[in-house]
Amino acid sequence: MKRIAVVYHSAHGHTEHMAFSIREGAQGVPDTEVHVLMAEDLVARPEALADYDGYLFGSPTFFGGVSGSFKSFMDATGGLWRTQRLKGKLAAGFTVSSLPAGDKQSTLMSMFVFCMQHGMLWVGNPILPEQHAGVPYDEAANRLGSWSGLMAQAGHSAPADAFTDGDIKTARMFGRNFSETLHRVSGAN
Repeated sequence: MKRIAVVYHSAHGHTEHMAFSIREGAQGVPDTEVHVLMAEDLVARPEALADYDGYLFGSPTFFGGVSGSFKSFMDATGGLWRTQRLKGKLAAGFTVSSLPAGDKQSTLMSMFVFCMQHGMLWVGNPILPEQHAGVPYDEAANRLGSWSGLMAQAGHSAPADAFTDGDIKTARMFGRNFSETLHRVSGAN
């Protein structure tokens, strides 16, 4: 059994909605247990991360980076870094902003550097943008064209579940790919 933690911060519910959509895809792989954890809850107990084989990190993009709450979580893992307890584990990232670009790439890069400092192995987003195959833009997987991680867009002040069908489809595919990769890399499949 492989254990995955989806660790996120969500200010308005959008990133949380994506976290649960990612979980849905990841837990669709046999012999996979997926837990959704709020980053702010792990600040006081970051050692809980050591119990997992892989991590899907999520934060909204605020001013071109992770949210303050997610950064506090990252900073709280210093003890794990000193002891290299996360070294060799798989990680990936996802982010949401209200604009199509919104500097989401900077947020994913912040997560990537965090994971590299811990010695983790980064899993990107191999999903080809489906609009190039004729799928309508709002229904297309990876419509925003991100390969370093998952990017999604939720309109400013929109309800937490106000995503395009394509973004939800991408989240499920992203979670499944991560889970399959974890099993493949560990030799479980």
